[in-house]
Amino acid sequence: MDKIYNSIIEALIFSSDDSISAADLVKAIKGIDGEDTQITNEDVENCVNEINAAYEANNISFRIVRIAEGFLFATKPEYAKYVGFLSSEKSKRRLSQAALETLAIIAYKQPITKPELESIRGVNSDYIMNTLLEKNLIAIKGRAETIGRPLLYATTDEFLKYFALNKLSDLPKPREIEEIMQDEDFIEQKNKIMMNAIEENAENELKDEQEENDKAE
Repeated sequence: MDKIYNSIIEALIFSSDDSISAADLVKAIKGIDGEDTQITNEDVENCVNEINAAYEANNISFRIVRIAEGFLFATKPEYAKYVGFLSSEKSKRRLSQAALETLAIIAYKQPITKPELESIRGVNSDYIMNTLLEKNLIAIKGRAETIGRPLLYATTDEFLKYFALNKLSDLPKPREIEEIMQDEDFIEQKNKIMMNAIEENAENELKDEQEENDKAE
């Protein structure tokens, strides 16, 4: 494979807003260079590996990662805390504990109906389900072949991107989750997130109170 395609593939992945598949990269190259161009999905995989090897050799802070069965640029894990400090987007998209719990059940039990989900959680999930649908983290995938034919829900590609997964089989096993929950770094990060949420709620309450006082005056 001509080394020039490394640069072309690198540019295409860099310019893509979302994870882009090997098939779409091949399609883009053939769309310009002609359908007889000798390049396959396997060639794309090899090019990505060569690009990442060059990044590694030069100690570059980012890599091309495999997300949602495609490719996307991402910073290396060791720089995540610095990027996260400056990023407000993640704060805006933060999921509540209830939403994470609901999403986990759907991810591991999918496709699943709302009654099945609520029987596991033990509470009404209307609001949470609507929130997850609005965020495109779950989607309706048909109807169950049971009485009433309730809707079936499953996760989406957006779910994979949100949690930096390439495919559903990359989800941690239940035993691995238990180990993660006991990890000291995880507990520390969880506590920081909880404190940030408490501070954010307190600020919002103070803001609301100030607005009420201003109206009263």
